[in-house]
Amino acid sequence: MTAPQTFPYAPPSPFASQIPIEQTRLSHALHSEWTKIRTVRSTMWTLGVMLFLVIGINLLVVIPISDSNDTTVPVLAAGLFGLMLGQLAIITLGVLVITSEYGTGMIRTTFTSCPQRSRVLAAKAIVFFGLSFVTTTVACTVTALVSWSVVGGKTWSPGEGTQAGVVIRNGVTTASAAEWLGATVGVGLYVALLGLLALAVGTLLRHSAGAITTMLGVVLLPLLVAIFLPDSLASARDGLIRFSSPNSLASLYRIPMIGSDNQNGVLQLIVLACITAAALTAAFITLNTRDV
Repeated sequence: MTAPQTFPYAPPSPFASQIPIEQTRLSHALHSEWTKIRTVRSTMWTLGVMLFLVIGINLLVVIPISDSNDTTVPVLAAGLFGLMLGQLAIITLGVLVITSEYGTGMIRTTFTSCPQRSRVLAAKAIVFFGLSFVTTTVACTVTALVSWSVVGGKTWSPGEGTQAGVVIRNGVTTASAAEWLGATVGVGLYVALLGLLALAVGTLLRHSAGAITTMLGVVLLPLLVAIFLPDSLASARDGLIRFSSPNSLASLYRIPMIGSDNQNGVLQLIVLACITAAALTAAFITLNTRDV
C-alpha cells in the first residue's frame, strides 16, 4: 500500500504560446509614439494653427510689397513675420507631447509597457523632432516660393552682385542658394530645435502651463531685457540680441537686427543645438532618477 504508484500517462507538457515573443526595441517605442502623436487632436490643432499663421501672415506681407518699388529687403524675408508667431505653436506642441501624459496619468501606463524610460523619451524626441522639422520646412518652403514669385524680379539699376543684403542678377532682385537654404531648411531646423527644447523643459517640469511659460520666457525675454540695458552694458545687450530667437530667425533670412547683413544664422543654430542637448541630457537623467 505504501509503494509508489506509476501513472499510465506522461505528465502534461509545459504551455507553449502560439504568439511569437519578440525582444522590444527602439523601433517599437517609435511606432507607439508616432501612433500617439498623430491620433490626438492637439497635434492637428497646433500644426494647423502654425501653418495658418506662417502662410497667412506671409501673404498679408508680400501682397502690399508687390505693389511697391522697394528693393531693399531680401526676396524671401517676408516669411519671417509669420514664423515669429508660428514657432510658438511648435513650442506648445513640444511641451504637450510629454506633459499631457503626466496630466492624465497615462505616463504610468507608458512606463509600465516600456520600463526603459530613456527609450520612451528618446522615441518622443525623435518622432516630434522629425514631425516639427518636416512641417516647418514645408511651410517655409511654401512661403519662400510665394515671396519669390511675388517680390522677386524687381528691377535694380545699376549693376550686379549684392546690395544692402539683396542679391541682384541680370538687373533684377532674386535669392541666392544660401538664402533659399536658410529660409527653408535652416529655419525648419531652428524651430524644430526650439520644440525639442520645449520637450526637454516639459520633461523636467512635468506641468504644461509652467513649461509653456518657461519657453515663452526663453524666446521673448532676452530681447526684452536687452532693450532696457544701458549703454554701459552694450556688450551684454548685443549678445542677448544676437542670440535671441527673433534675431536668430532674422539672421537665417539675412535680415539680422544687429551686425552685418552677411550673417547666416549658423552660429545661432549651433548655440541652440548645444543648449537643447544640455536640456535633454538633464531630462534623461531626471526621468530615470525620480518617481513618476
